[in-house]
Amino acid sequence: MGVFETGEYRDDRQTGRWPRAAASAVLFRGEAVLLVERGGDPAKGLWSLPGGAIEPGETAQDAARREAHEETGLIAHIEGLAGVYDVIDRDEAGAVVLHYVIACYFGRADDGEPHARGDASEARFFALDKIRDLPLTKGTQFVIEEAWRLLAASVARP
Repeated sequence: MGVFETGEYRDDRQTGRWPRAAASAVLFRGEAVLLVERGGDPAKGLWSLPGGAIEPGETAQDAARREAHEETGLIAHIEGLAGVYDVIDRDEAGAVVLHYVIACYFGRADDGEPHARGDASEARFFALDKIRDLPLTKGTQFVIEEAWRLLAASVARP
């Protein structure tokens, strides 16, 4: 559905086989979206969606819920799949140094205030009209906009 070539992970050259499976959650409360600021590499200091690696035997949707809870303390109420995206980084010679296939789910967060946990240094809701002003990981704004469109369409259905 989308490929985001990045340059933001070049200092975090990981070894091993690529691609790796991951999941994230685009969680809304009213017209605000839940974001986490990354506290470590990759993407330290950038705002992103709560998410991470899918554990063996775990479904992608369950991983999105777990990661949202681990990083923010909130419970995710998943309503659908926003899309599947590839995040790829290459070194100067063109070799793949990072490749995640991320299943991005959308829904709503339960009541309560988010609290940064795990590898998130901060967690909070941002009004949708303010996210353009944030330093976001590549593709995050696109995924949020797609999830918002899908959520609006699901509410409009009888």
